[in-house]
Amino acid sequence: MTYVVTDNCIKCKFTDCVEVCPVDCFYEGENMLVIHPDECIDCGVCVPECPAEAIFPDTDAAATPQWLELNAEYANKWPNITRKKPPMPEADALNGVPGKLADFSPNAGEGD
Repeated sequence: MTYVVTDNCIKCKFTDCVEVCPVDCFYEGENMLVIHPDECIDCGVCVPECPAEAIFPDTDAAATPQWLELNAEYANKWPNITRKKPPMPEADALNGVPGKLADFSPNAGEGD
């Protein structure tokens, strides 16, 4: 089992979750984070740390195959992130806005 980052992370990119991850399985895109499914140890410590409530176990209905595939694909393309950074400028205003997949950027973030 793994945990999956879903669309509410897009354009928010809170990074509270990366600091508590014991195996550093988060990867940073331009406007969201993803979890590497082969590195995640299913501990779940990241879930309560996410202000956007965008992280779900892969057994949850919110972790659709689309999100599982997106996390796996971009975890292999984007740089690793292990330290907290400021969220995106409009994170608080966009937290909870539905349908943010249209705003997804495939571009890599800076990583550590």
